[in-house]
Amino acid sequence: MFLPATRKEMKELGWSKLDVLLVTGDAYIDSPFIGVAVIGKFLVRAGFRVGIIAQPDIHTAADITRLGEPTLFWGITGGSIDSMVANRTASGRRRKRDDYTPGGVNDKRPDRAVLVYANLIRTHFKQTVPLVLGGIEASLRRIAHYDYWSNSIRKSILIDAKADYLLYGMAEYATLALAKCLQAKNSPKKLRGLCYLSREVPESALVLPGFAQVRDSTGRQKKRFAAMFMEFYRNNDPVTAGILAQQQDNRYLIQNPPWPTPNTKDLDHIYGLDFEREVHPLDHARGEVRAMATIRFALTTHRGCYGECNFCAIAVHQGRTVTSRSRKSLVTEAKQLTLHPKFKGTISDLGGPTANMYGFECAKKLRKGACAKKRCLFPANCPHMPIDHNPQIDLLKSIRTIKGIRKVVVASGIRYDMVFADRNNGLRYLEEIVRHHVSGQLKIAPEHCVDSVLACMGKPGTRDLLRFRELFFTLTKKIGRKQFLTYYIIAAHPGCHLQDMRELKKFALRKLKLLPRQVQIFTPTPSTIATLMYWTGINPLTGSSCFVERSFQGREQQKRALAVTSRDHQSHRKENHLKKRHKGIKK
Repeated sequence: MFLPATRKEMKELGWSKLDVLLVTGDAYIDSPFIGVAVIGKFLVRAGFRVGIIAQPDIHTAADITRLGEPTLFWGITGGSIDSMVANRTASGRRRKRDDYTPGGVNDKRPDRAVLVYANLIRTHFKQTVPLVLGGIEASLRRIAHYDYWSNSIRKSILIDAKADYLLYGMAEYATLALAKCLQAKNSPKKLRGLCYLSREVPESALVLPGFAQVRDSTGRQKKRFAAMFMEFYRNNDPVTAGILAQQQDNRYLIQNPPWPTPNTKDLDHIYGLDFEREVHPLDHARGEVRAMATIRFALTTHRGCYGECNFCAIAVHQGRTVTSRSRKSLVTEAKQLTLHPKFKGTISDLGGPTANMYGFECAKKLRKGACAKKRCLFPANCPHMPIDHNPQIDLLKSIRTIKGIRKVVVASGIRYDMVFADRNNGLRYLEEIVRHHVSGQLKIAPEHCVDSVLACMGKPGTRDLLRFRELFFTLTKKIGRKQFLTYYIIAAHPGCHLQDMRELKKFALRKLKLLPRQVQIFTPTPSTIATLMYWTGINPLTGSSCFVERSFQGREQQKRALAVTSRDHQSHRKENHLKKRHKGIKK
C-alpha cells in the first residue's frame, strides 16, 4: 500500500482527515531507503492516518492544499539529499539532473526546500497545527552553522523556517513519540531527539556560544564558532549527551539528547514494514525516477558508522554506534524481493554506510558511549574494536543461496584497513567478496595519498590501500575474472594544496596504474569537522592551522590536476613499449 497522495486514495481508505501530512522534496518513492516513506509507514503501523505531498508546486495552492490540513502536525523534509547539495555543484552551478525527480530534470526541488515548504504551508494555512522539520537537511542545520552557499553563519533552520519542532537523526521512534504526545495534548518538550525554541534555558543545559557570538568572520569569533561546534559534536552520543542551549536572537534553541540508538529488534521492526518499492503512480506518470535503479532491490544491513571521516555527516545524523539487523530479518526481506514482478535475480547492494561494519560493535561503547578523545579507526584501529567479518560472510552466504537470487552485489564502500585488522576472517571475507559479490567493479575510497591531507580527512594512509589492491587483483586473477577497483577521490579538501593533487596523480599512475575517474571537489556541508576547517582554517583536532583553497578557480584546478593529458598517454605508451622490449630480451 502507498501512503495516500490524493483525495481519492484517502477515500478508499475511509479517511476523511489525516493525522500527519508529510511534505518532501523528492518524488514519492515507497522504499525502505527513503526516510519520509519509512516515517510514514512507521506511523501508519502505529495507527495514525498519514498522507504525503511530494515535490509540491510552490507557486500555487493546488498541491499543498489537496489533502487538507492534518490534525496533529505537518512533517517537512527537503528529501533524501540536502536541497543545496542536490541543486548546486561544489562550484555553485545549478545541477541539470536530479535522480529523485520524475524525468530526471532538476526543476522540482527548490533551493533551501525546508524553508520554502514551511513558508508555503504558512501562506495557505495561517494558524495551523505544528510544523515539524526532519530529514538530513534539517538535521544537519539544527544549530548555528556555516553555510557554504551564502558563505556565512546561519541561524538554526528551526528559526529560519518559523517551525515549531525539529526531529534530528534517524527519527522513526522520536516521530512516533511526538505524534502520541500531540494526540494526547501533552507537551513534547521532554522528548529525546527533539529541538525546540524557548525563552528559558533548562536548568541542566549546557549553554553554547550564541549566534551573535559566532556569526562574524573575525579570528576571535571563528575560534568561538569552532569551540561551539566541537561541544555540539561531542554531544551526539545518546549515552553521554546532555541538553544543549544556544541563544538565537531573543530565544534559545534547545536540543534534547539524541534518541537512544535503536537495537536489532528495533531495526528489524522498521525494515519489516511493507513497502511497494515503486514510485507512486502520481509521480510515475511524470517520468522515470533514476534512483529506483539503485535502491529498488538493495538491502540495508545496518545503521551508523564509526569510521568518522571528517568530511562525512553520518556521525551527527546516524551516529557513531553501529546497529545491525538480524540475519532472519534480512533473509525474509531478500525472499520478498524475489516475489517482486521486476526482480531479475540480482540484489544491487547488501550493505550500509560502510559495508563491512555489519555484525559487531565495541562493548565499552555500547555501555559508556563513544570515546570523547579517541576514534575507532583513526589514526589506527582501536584494539578494543572487535572487528569480525564472519557475521557478514555468513549473511552473504545465506542471501545468495535463496531460490531466485543469482547475484548479490556489495556496492557499498569497503574499509580496506578493517579487512587487514581482522586477522581471523579478513582474508576470507575478501575472498568471498571477490568470488561472489563484485559486479565488475568494487568501490573503495582512499580519498587521497598525501599523509597531511589524509590526516585532515581522518583517513588511513596508503600502506593498506596498496596491500588491498595487490591482494584484490591476485584473488581476481586466481578465479579467472576481469574485475576492477573504483577509487573515490576528493579534491580541494581542507589541508590540500595543488601540489598535493599533483602528487596524487603521480601516485595513481605509478601505484594504482590508472587515474581515478570518481573525483569530486570537496563541498562544505553543515555539521562536519571538515566544513569547520574550511570556515576557520584550523584543524580542531590538532589546534594547528591548515591551508584552505576557497576560490572556485583554485578548486577546479585541483580537480583538473588529475585529468589525463596527451603527455600522460605518451608516457604510458613509452612505458608499455619498454615493458614489451624487456620481455623480448628476457625470452
